[in-house]
Amino acid sequence: MNETIYLLYILSFVLGSLLGLVLSYRKYKAPYAIGKIDIMALVLAVVGWFLVLNSILITFIPTYITITIGIFLLSMVLGMRPGYGRNETFIGIIVAGIIWIIRTVIL
Repeated sequence: MNETIYLLYILSFVLGSLLGLVLSYRKYKAPYAIGKIDIMALVLAVVGWFLVLNSILITFIPTYITITIGIFLLSMVLGMRPGYGRNETFIGIIVAGIIWIIRTVIL
């Protein structure tokens, strides 16, 4: 059973990366963006990292499903063309990490 879940995680990451790359090449024509934050990529990164790091908070869905969805969403941002998605990923990790720290300290 664990091997199947790990395969699901890997497939989710690969498919999300490919989809993120295709979508970012269609959206952005410039080879590199400096200082621009894409709101959609930011939302995907925050939600993805939240689902991966804090999947235990969502009790009505099995954790492997929330982690799979989270990996798919965050890999879409990680898989964007070079120069895009790095700021959004960093902000997503910070927000999800703060929620994780608050959850572990308070609960």
